[in-house]
Amino acid sequence: MTSIDNTALGPLDKEGRLLNAVLKSETTKAGRFGFRGDIALKFQAQLADEKRPPDYSIEQVLAIAQEGEPTIPVLAGYLHSFAYLPEVAKVLDGRLNPKGSYFIFCNNIDLLAKYRVKIGDITFRILPCDESTVWKEMMDLAGVDKNDIKKFGTAGRLDYLLDAAKDIGGFYSEISYEDGLAKMEPVKNRGENRPV
Repeated sequence: MTSIDNTALGPLDKEGRLLNAVLKSETTKAGRFGFRGDIALKFQAQLADEKRPPDYSIEQVLAIAQEGEPTIPVLAGYLHSFAYLPEVAKVLDGRLNPKGSYFIFCNNIDLLAKYRVKIGDITFRILPCDESTVWKEMMDLAGVDKNDIKKFGTAGRLDYLLDAAKDIGGFYSEISYEDGLAKMEPVKNRGENRPV
């Protein structure tokens, strides 16, 4: 039985940052724990014992962590604004590995852009996400066909996709966080043009 406490996701769980979990359990690989959900980045001030949603989070997170290892090898997620990237690096500080694969999809970057942004010694691959989901975008990026994984359960699908994601190549322009801030576009309202 793999416990989240013995993985790099454990401290995030203790801090109450792992929210809206679709999956938060051991996976089909020995000693591996998987998480699909949101990681809270900034909490709202709480009054008394009321529970408020975070100001903002990494949403639609896909992550795996191996028991006994201090870092998360692969993580993908969605940010409503590219400007939150330093907060991601801060919250996940010490839990990411310079050799890891980290994909952050942003609402407000050019739809044709693909960036590599380094914060400290961690490189994030920054990609656009508009009218789609992190799961679908990662399936496309990793070249995984939904028929390849339909026989698996939720945990097995996550294993398959994130194992494939470790080897994703492709060209990404190397830019600084400051350059990215200068290039980013206004945040799009996700509710706009949606039927009520």
